[in-house]
Amino acid sequence: MDLTPFVEQLRRELVVAAEAGGDEARALAERLVAPLESSVRLALLSALSVAAEELTGQLAPGSVDVRLRGGDIGFAVTHPPAPEPVAPPAAAPAPDADDSSTIRMTLRLPEALKSRVEDAATASGSSVNTWLVRAVSGALDAGSGTPPAGGRRTGRWSAGEHYTGWAR
Repeated sequence: MDLTPFVEQLRRELVVAAEAGGDEARALAERLVAPLESSVRLALLSALSVAAEELTGQLAPGSVDVRLRGGDIGFAVTHPPAPEPVAPPAAAPAPDADDSSTIRMTLRLPEALKSRVEDAATASGSSVNTWLVRAVSGALDAGSGTPPAGGRRTGRWSAGEHYTGWAR
C-alpha cells in the first residue's frame, strides 16, 4: 500500500487551511509540510498496526500483520487452521456368512470393568452390546482362535495385549 496519496492529501489540506491566515501563514505551512512527511507516514503506519491488532483479536487463532518494505506497507494474513474432519464411527463387523442368527448370553463383569465398558461404548458412539461384539471379534481375529490348555488366561491386560480363552 502506497502512503503517498494520503500524505499528499494532508499536505494540500494543510496549505488550504493556512491560506485563511494570509500569505505569511501559507508560506509557513509549505515550509513545515516537507519535515512533517516522515512523521505523517509513521503516524499512518501506527494507525494501521493498531487496526491489524484489532483484526487479529477477532480472527484468533488467525492473525493480520503489517509489514513495511521500503516505503510500501503490506499486510500478511494468517488464516486459522481448518478444523479436522470427524471420522465416522467404524461399522460393526459383519456376522460370519454361515452364522446369520444371534444368541443371548449372560456376561458377569466386575462393577469397575462394567463402568469402563460403558464409558468406552459411549466414547465410540455405540451401544454396550455393539462395543462388546466388536471387542470380542477383534480379540478373536487377533488371536489364533484356539483356547489355551486348562482354559486359563494368557498375558496381562495392557495396551497392545489381550486375553485368550473360552467361556461356558
